[in-house]
Amino acid sequence: MKIIFIGTGDFAVPILETLINSSICQVMTVITSPDKPVGRKQIVSPSPVKSYLLKHGARNIPILQPGKIENCKLSRRSGIPLLSGKIENLKPDLGIVAAYGKILPKDILDIPKYGFINIHPSLLPKYRGPSPIQYAILNGEKEAGITIILMNEKVDAGPILSNIKYQILNIKITYKELEKELAELGAKLLIEIIPKWINREIRPIPQDESRATYTKILTREDGKIDWQKSAKEIERQIRAFNPEPGTFTSFKIKNKKSKIKNTYQKSKIIKILKAEVLSTQTDKQIGKVFLTDRKELVVACGVNALILEEVQPEGKRKMTAQEFLRGNRQIIGMTLE
Repeated sequence: MKIIFIGTGDFAVPILETLINSSICQVMTVITSPDKPVGRKQIVSPSPVKSYLLKHGARNIPILQPGKIENCKLSRRSGIPLLSGKIENLKPDLGIVAAYGKILPKDILDIPKYGFINIHPSLLPKYRGPSPIQYAILNGEKEAGITIILMNEKVDAGPILSNIKYQILNIKITYKELEKELAELGAKLLIEIIPKWINREIRPIPQDESRATYTKILTREDGKIDWQKSAKEIERQIRAFNPEPGTFTSFKIKNKKSKIKNTYQKSKIIKILKAEVLSTQTDKQIGKVFLTDRKELVVACGVNALILEEVQPEGKRKMTAQEFLRGNRQIIGMTLE
């Protein structure tokens, strides 16, 4: 079974690894996103999928990194095959997509004999789109899952080949932890499904469009904390958005050099990486920073309060809240923005 694999993010890596190590197929080529600047220093880095292939040798599987998915086979200028032309030349039996982030046009979807199938980390039609795992944590879901669909030109809307539920028993599960669990679950399900799909033992089931919900590409602004929300909602936001896009707040520092009383420098941004809900209600002003009797750093929320455990000041390393306090005692009594 000749397979084309298309994927970019961490979620795709265990799935690709399982396919490479499987006896039921041969991965002909891997298509992933171009290398891009990453981190504070903006170092140009390969995608997690490409990093895996380079690190493990992966039987010298060719890697393609198209910037755009063209809807034609040949370049008009050079006559050189574009992505669809290159895929067609490989004559794949099946295409597998996981965490790629781009829509494939019909001329590519039609190339493999058995089409393209996608492994999506939600129970479709719920949470279509690019960030289903984050939304599951953000909304406090007790259940997540994997759905394998036959792809069409619409986002995550193809008919369902199979799905499996995952019970979220760990109420403190983070995005990365849930992503890893679902990726491994998806890889196992995929290996079971491929032979059944090829042998026509599966009848694709159309999704119920009336039950469809959608997620969006998360931006930095989605990570800004609204202290009017409950501590429970904010704590889920922190777990859902770590490491990207991150969850942050800001506070103003008094200008010690100024002769004018109560003048402030510009706001200082701080990422909150880990927190715990303080379930007792407080009469503090919303957003006010204070210490508990146990010297824990706490912020008053719309409902209850949030104990800060791990933070990262702008331009600094990660640190515990107690380490942060040692150099920033002035934050106590301030109201976070």
